[in-house]
Amino acid sequence: MKKSALCAAARAPPRAASSTRIAPDQIAELRTLLQAFVKSEGDTARLPRLFTLYRKLHSLTSNSAVAGLTSAVLVLMLQLREVPRAVLALHPVISLMGLCMVRIMYRMLYEHARSRITGGDGEVKRAIVMGAGEAARLLLAGLHQQGWIVLGLLDDDPAKRGARILGAPVLGTLDDAMRDEVTAGATHIITAMPGATAAQRRRAIELASATGLPVLTVPSFSELREGTARIERVRAIEPEDLLGRDPVKLDEAGVAALISGKTVLVTGAGGSIGSELCRQVALYGPAKMVLYELSEFALYQIEQQLSELHPHLPLVRLMGDVKNLEHLRATFNAQRPHIVFHAAAFKHVPLMEEENAWAALQNNTLGTWHAATAAAEAGAERFVLISTDKAVNPTNVMGATKRAAEMVLSHMAMQGHATRFVAVRFGNVLGSSGSVIPKFKEQIAKGGPVTVTHPEITRYFMTIPEAARLVLQAAALAESGQVYVLDMGEPVRIVDLARDLIRLSGHREEEIGIVFSGLRPGEKLYEELLADDDQTIPSAHPRLRIARLGDQSDVALLRRLLVQEDVGVTTMTQEHVKQWLCEVVSEYRRQ
Repeated sequence: MKKSALCAAARAPPRAASSTRIAPDQIAELRTLLQAFVKSEGDTARLPRLFTLYRKLHSLTSNSAVAGLTSAVLVLMLQLREVPRAVLALHPVISLMGLCMVRIMYRMLYEHARSRITGGDGEVKRAIVMGAGEAARLLLAGLHQQGWIVLGLLDDDPAKRGARILGAPVLGTLDDAMRDEVTAGATHIITAMPGATAAQRRRAIELASATGLPVLTVPSFSELREGTARIERVRAIEPEDLLGRDPVKLDEAGVAALISGKTVLVTGAGGSIGSELCRQVALYGPAKMVLYELSEFALYQIEQQLSELHPHLPLVRLMGDVKNLEHLRATFNAQRPHIVFHAAAFKHVPLMEEENAWAALQNNTLGTWHAATAAAEAGAERFVLISTDKAVNPTNVMGATKRAAEMVLSHMAMQGHATRFVAVRFGNVLGSSGSVIPKFKEQIAKGGPVTVTHPEITRYFMTIPEAARLVLQAAALAESGQVYVLDMGEPVRIVDLARDLIRLSGHREEEIGIVFSGLRPGEKLYEELLADDDQTIPSAHPRLRIARLGDQSDVALLRRLLVQEDVGVTTMTQEHVKQWLCEVVSEYRRQ
C-alpha cells in the first residue's frame, strides 16, 4: 500500500453520527493501511499510537453525537418552540469543536511544560523499568517530572504481577525484557534495583543489554547512602556495576575508633584513590583533615566536594610535593597528623617506562621515604602506603619503584619507631586516572574502533569505593611492617570489558570494532598479587590477607636511597635508574 492511500483515507469526510459503526472488513482494511504506513516510515512504535488516536477521535465524535441527541430530546420534551431547529443540528458539531479546542490547548500547555523541564523539544524518551520496588516508585515520580514516559515495569516477584505503580503496569518478569511486544516503543531500559544482590543486578543488566536498547541505572546503594546522588538521577551503566561483588562490610566500630576525633593527612588527596579516601574518612568524624596535593585543580575539586558534603569538617588544603622532604617535615610538624594515607604516586606504566624512570623513582620510592620519615619524626600513629599488584615480580619501572617503596616501609618498621607502617596492595581501580575505561568510552563515542593491547590480557579490578573502604579496614587492623593484599576477586579479560561497554552503549561489536595493538613496553599479560616466594595468612577481615614477604636487604636499600638522594636522582639517566632498581629489587625483570 502507498502512503497516499492512507492520506486519502484520512482526508475523507467524517461519517454522520448515526453511522459511526465500521464494518469488520473496513477495520481490516484500515489496519492494513496503517501497517503499510508504519513499515514505510520505519518506526514500529507509531502503530499503537495511530490506533490510540483513532479511538480518541471515535470517542469524541460519539460523545458529541450523544450530547446533541440528548439536547434535542430535552428541547422537544420541554416544548421549547423558540429554540431554532438549526441550533439542534449544529449542537453536536459545536460540541465537537469545543472539545477538540480544549484538548489541543491542554496538549500545547503540556508539551510546553515538558520542553521546559527536559530542556528541549527533542523526541520523548520512553522507558521500561526493571524492578518494581520502592526504588522504582521513587524513580517513576522523578522520571515523570523530567518528561520521561514509563511504558511499564518488570519484576520477578509474582505478587506484583499485574499491579500498577503510579499508573505504570507491571508487565512481567525480568526475562520478559527479551520479548519484542514488551519493549516495543521503548527507547531505553532502566534498572532500578539498588538493594538487590550484585549477582541479581548483573543479571538484570545483562538481560537489558541483550535488547539492544541503551541501558541506564539508578545510583548504587553506596551512592545513595553517602548522599552523592538522588534516586531519579539515572546514569549510564558503569563497569563497576558489572563486577558482581557485594558491598564491602567493614568493622565500622574499629574504623570509627581509628579515625574519629583524629587528624588525618592524605598525600595525593586530589587523585582518584586519594580523593575517595578523603570522602570515606570524612564519614567517620575526624577532628581535622589535611589535604596534601601537588595539582592545584585536583586540590580545589576535592576541597569543594568535602566542603559541600561535610560543611563542619575543618580542612587544611596544602599544595605540596612528596619529593620535597623539608616541606613535608614542616607540614607534619605543624599539623601533627595521627594517621597518614600515602596515595601520591606516578602509576602510568608506559610513561614511566619509556622516558620518566627517574621521576618514578623520585616520586614513588624517595617520596615514600620522605613521607614515612616525616610521619615518624612527627609521632604519627599509623602510616598507610597505597601499593599495587604491579609491585609483584615487577617487569616495569613503575612496579619496581612501588616494590622498593614497600621495602622502605619494611625497613622503617624495624627501626623502633612508634609509628605503625603498613602497605596495602591491590590491582586496577575502575574509573581511576589512567584507567582504560575512559579511553574505551571515548573511542565508542567516536564510533570506534576500541583498541585492546592483547586478546588474552587480564587484570584484577576493584571499584574506587571498594578499594578505599578496604584500605581503611587494613589501617584499623594493621601491625607495623605488614603488607595487606586485598581480595580482588577473579581477573577480568580486558577484551570482555570492552565488549560489555560496547553492548551497554546500545551498539554491536560489528558496528564499533575491536583492534588489538600489542603489549606496550613493560606491560604484563597478567598481574599477580603475590610473588612466588611470598605467603599469606588470614586477617580478621575475610577480604584481606596478610602477605609474608621474602627476606630483603633493607639496610643496603636504605644506604642506596640516601646515596642517590645526595647525588640527585635527576642526574641519573634512564639506564642508570633501571640498573639501580635491578640491584635493589631482586624480583625486577626488565623486558
